[in-house]
Amino acid sequence: MRTIAQISDLHFGRHSDFLAEDLLTSVNERAPALVVISGDLTQRARHGEFAQARKFLDRVVPPKLVVPGNHDVPLFNLFNRFWRPLARYDRHIQPVGAVGDLYRDDEIAVLGLNTARSFTRKHGRLSVEQIARIGQVFAQVAPHVFKTLVTHHPLGMPEGEAERRLAGRSALALGAIAAADIHLLLSGHYHRAMAGDLPTEIGGRGAVLILHAGTAISTRTRELEGNSYNLIEIDGDVVTVRVMCWGAGRGFHEVRAAAYRFVDGRWRTAVAA
Repeated sequence: MRTIAQISDLHFGRHSDFLAEDLLTSVNERAPALVVISGDLTQRARHGEFAQARKFLDRVVPPKLVVPGNHDVPLFNLFNRFWRPLARYDRHIQPVGAVGDLYRDDEIAVLGLNTARSFTRKHGRLSVEQIARIGQVFAQVAPHVFKTLVTHHPLGMPEGEAERRLAGRSALALGAIAAADIHLLLSGHYHRAMAGDLPTEIGGRGAVLILHAGTAISTRTRELEGNSYNLIEIDGDVVTVRVMCWGAGRGFHEVRAAAYRFVDGRWRTAVAA
């Protein structure tokens, strides 16, 4: 079994310091195999915000895989936005002394792709080259290894959830995802924790499991969602998702759990242990 902690939308510059401390305590105590940070480390891509984010990442003990989000691209400095959109991210965050954009062991393989763009601003996009890389990377992974793709912007929405705007070229990417037998998509961006099966088959194959993370430490929460991160347990063909929400006096604690079993090419709801 492998456990992945997915934290997203930290938004340093519009964050809570005590939430950051509680998050570090929670993640490090649970000692997952991998910590995935799915974008928006900063609020306005300022040097000081990236410096805070880097100090935070340096205190995350397990291996880390980090992808940028649209807030990690400068908004007001037009020269940097269009000519050097991720220069500050690269300077402060990469490398974080961890695994780069690919984590791989004998049970799981996790690839991170950057969807943040200068021109699309909020909603992001994948390039044709990135989509091709999905197949190239996972072609080198053994069939029994559980395959996961991480982006900041969602490539799909779980069944039963309201439609939201997806990253550009999502449909093309989903075809490559199906062909590569990827089992799980991780993303953030909307500050809401959501999980479930993609409602339609892609490429003639069964759906993938889609998991969105809420905002971990930002003061920019949405609706009644609050601050949270996802604790994902992968055990063979069963994935259990535990939503860890912050509460005063309790820190980050489990508020709900859902389990999914891959049966006959589809993800089916199972009983969470």
